[in-house]
Amino acid sequence: MREQFITLEHGSGGAKTMEFIQRWILSKLGNPYLEPLDDSAELFLGQDLRIAFTLDCYVVSPIFFPGGDIGSLAVYGTVNDLAMQGAEPLYLSLGLILEEGLPLAELEKILESVKGAAHHAGVLVVTGDTKVVKKGEADKVYITTSGVGLIPPKLNFGISNARPGDLVVVNGTIGDHGMAILASREELGIESQIKSDTAPLSLLLRELGDLKFHIRALKDPTRGGLATTLNEMATSSCVGIEIWEREIPFHQEVLGLSELLGLDPLYLANEGKLVAIVERSKADEIVEVMRRHPLGKDSKIIGEVLEAPKEKVLLKTKIGGKRIIPILKGIQLPRIC
Repeated sequence: MREQFITLEHGSGGAKTMEFIQRWILSKLGNPYLEPLDDSAELFLGQDLRIAFTLDCYVVSPIFFPGGDIGSLAVYGTVNDLAMQGAEPLYLSLGLILEEGLPLAELEKILESVKGAAHHAGVLVVTGDTKVVKKGEADKVYITTSGVGLIPPKLNFGISNARPGDLVVVNGTIGDHGMAILASREELGIESQIKSDTAPLSLLLRELGDLKFHIRALKDPTRGGLATTLNEMATSSCVGIEIWEREIPFHQEVLGLSELLGLDPLYLANEGKLVAIVERSKADEIVEVMRRHPLGKDSKIIGEVLEAPKEKVLLKTKIGGKRIIPILKGIQLPRIC
C-alpha cells in the first residue's frame, strides 16, 4: 500500500530516508549538483575555483547533552559536511526557530556555544534569521545552518571514488554521540559516562597536508551510523566493502549499553568521526599522522574495499565468519541531531 504520511523512519538516515530522497526529492528537484548526494554540493565558479555548499537542520532532544548542545552540534555538523567534501570551511548561516516560553538563559547558553564552536573551527557566522512559534508548535529550539567552503584544486572526496584494494579508516570510537543522546533522555533512566564526540573534523584533516590527496572517499557516519555510511559508499562506488569486527574501536560502555538495550552499535550516530577510503599504499602513514591529533588518537584501519559482492557491506566477525551488514531499516533513535 502506498504510504500517505511522513513517519519518523523517513528521518532515520537509513533505507526509508534514501527511498524518500529518491522518490520525493530527486524525482522533482534532481540536477547534476544534487544527484551525487554527497555531504555538500560541489559548485564550480570557473576553472579551478570550486566551493562546497551545504545545509543542515538540528532538532536534537535534549538540547543540552553530555559533551555538547544543539548550538555546538549545529556548527560542527555543518563544518564537517564541508570538510567531507574536501573544503576548508569559511562561512556559516544560522537560522533559529524558537518556541514561545524558551528561557532566555538557555538561548544565551546556546548562542555562547555557537560562538565558541565557530571560533574553534575557524569559521564566521555571517547571516541568519530568527522566527518564534507559539508554545507547543516546536520543542524549545530548532537550528538550521548552511555553510560555504573552498575546495583545493584537484581534491575530490566523492563517495563514488572507492576502488577495490583501498582500505577503510576511521578516526576513533564508534557510536559515542548516539549513546550519549540516548543516555541523556530522562525517561529512560540510564546512567552513563559516555559523551558526545561532536567536533570539527576539518582540524584533523588539516594535519594530513598532501596526504589528503591519497584519500579516495570521505564521509562522516552521522544518522544511520557506520554501517549505513559504508553501504552508501559501496553503492555509490559499485564495490563491496568488508570490515573487521576485531578492529572497530568502541568504548566498552557503548557496547555494554547497546547489548542491554538491544541496539546494534554499528548503526549509532557519530558527530566527530569520519570514514575514509584511502589508497592502500598510504593507509598506514595516514593513520600515523591522524593519531598525532587529539581528534584522531584512536584512528584505525578497519576494513578493505572488494571487487565483489558489489554494493554490499560484509562484517568479518571475531570468530571468523562473515555476514552482510545492510543499510539501516527502521529507526533506532529519533531526533539524534
